[in-house]
Amino acid sequence: MKTRFSPLVKLKKNSMQKSEQFLQKANANLNSAKTALELSYVLLKDIESPKNGTIGDMLASRTLFHSQREVINHNKGWVDFAANQVEQARKQLKLDMIEHEKFQYLELQEIKQELKKVKAKESKDLDEVALMTFIGKNR
Repeated sequence: MKTRFSPLVKLKKNSMQKSEQFLQKANANLNSAKTALELSYVLLKDIESPKNGTIGDMLASRTLFHSQREVINHNKGWVDFAANQVEQARKQLKLDMIEHEKFQYLELQEIKQELKKVKAKESKDLDEVALMTFIGKNR
């Protein structure tokens, strides 16, 4: 049964679904960021410092360590950003779900009122038919 709230319920449902999709994308991004951070740490552990050799080798090794630490810092920032995005997406989804439930409830209440009116009209019509039948038989 269509009510004046039906289009709003549909709109809020679409909004809620978009929020769900955004949350899924944010979770996937967070997982990618965590994976990249773990990989950065593994790569840092794999770097070996030279035990002997020229100063150029030592400087190259130091530059490599520094570069890898920068990558780790970047990935930490990415993880923090992605975690923040997930939190914001969860909050938005929660708000959208509440809005959807509100309008769904209003729509249900309006449907109940309409059904009540229909039942009252049917009852009145049945009473009228019964009265006409009773009067018709008594004549």
